[in-house]
Amino acid sequence: MPTEREKGSSGAHELIWMRPERAAKGPAPSKSRQEIAAAAVALADAEGLEAVSMRKVATVLGVGTASLYGYVDSKDEMYDLMVDWVEGEDGPPPPLSGDWRSDLSGLSHRIRGSILRHPWMISVAAGRPNFGPNSLAWHEYGLGAMDGLGLTIDDMLVASEILQSFVRGLTTRELAEQQALRRVSLDADQWARVLGPYMDLVEEGGKYPRFIRVVRDAHVPRATDRQELIFTTGLNYILDSLTPKAQ
Repeated sequence: MPTEREKGSSGAHELIWMRPERAAKGPAPSKSRQEIAAAAVALADAEGLEAVSMRKVATVLGVGTASLYGYVDSKDEMYDLMVDWVEGEDGPPPPLSGDWRSDLSGLSHRIRGSILRHPWMISVAAGRPNFGPNSLAWHEYGLGAMDGLGLTIDDMLVASEILQSFVRGLTTRELAEQQALRRVSLDADQWARVLGPYMDLVEEGGKYPRFIRVVRDAHVPRATDRQELIFTTGLNYILDSLTPKAQ
């Protein structure tokens, strides 16, 4: 059931960011939103997102579960705090450099780094937009980097969505590969050796010549920094599409 402050006069939900952290009346809170978010993030990092419950977070903080509802009304609000905490863990956005490619590249690498440190961000951050102060600051930074490229505000929005979708999608695949290798207790080189005899059979069959060219001749699969190389190359393709065209 919605709480009273969720209902409002129109029955609409109220974002946590609309409420002051400390009520105008009553005792000062013993825990800050930052402390609550940090505890929840630590739980998710250690045990997975499914471990984040109001009861467990309250236990970590040393407060009663019922009292935690004085700070957050639901698990979704907890997720909002967690995502915004992660968005702020590297500090606020730097001043725009004037080099839009460098700024957007740095932003993209920052998002990738956050997801690799906190894999649960994939499911939470992609679920719905986060409008916390740290999240908004980074959104503004990304849009600001594109401002001046001759794009409409809708173009900038779509470009921002494409960029973030690329980063999240490729990083999701990177994490999935890491998890798959852990399941079979192999590293990438060991897995390549396991695949070798099968690739020989595929080549002998002659049905997939282009795929075999990838296996035999492509540099990327053998690169020691393969994931970084794929990420940077793909990112440059996207940034190239934003390059202002000569009139």
